[in-house]
Amino acid sequence: MTHRGTTWERLCADAERLPGVERGTSYGTPALRVRKKLLARLREDGETVAVSVDPFDRDVLLQADPKAFFLTDHYRAYPWVLVRLPLARHAAVLEVLEEAWRRAAPRRLRGGLGKR
Repeated sequence: MTHRGTTWERLCADAERLPGVERGTSYGTPALRVRKKLLARLREDGETVAVSVDPFDRDVLLQADPKAFFLTDHYRAYPWVLVRLPLARHAAVLEVLEEAWRRAAPRRLRGGLGKR
């Protein structure tokens, strides 16, 4: 079984390896962006992250790992998923974040890191 639990700092460190990813803020909380497009933001509780996601992928995530991935009514109408960092597998969250980057990053930044 894969170890559960990750942190915002660990997620940022791995995400910053993707071309063009930068730290910033969104709604007064730490965030990750690529070319000013929001990829993820740490929510006010410091343990939950909102990550941009394809709506079809979101449904799969919610069913596959409901301990880690969830929604609130506020996010239901938007292409985002919420992640409980202490209950999430780091690799799974990073994969969702990489997909958000692929959708948001300009083609020239994606280069050899396009669809795998």
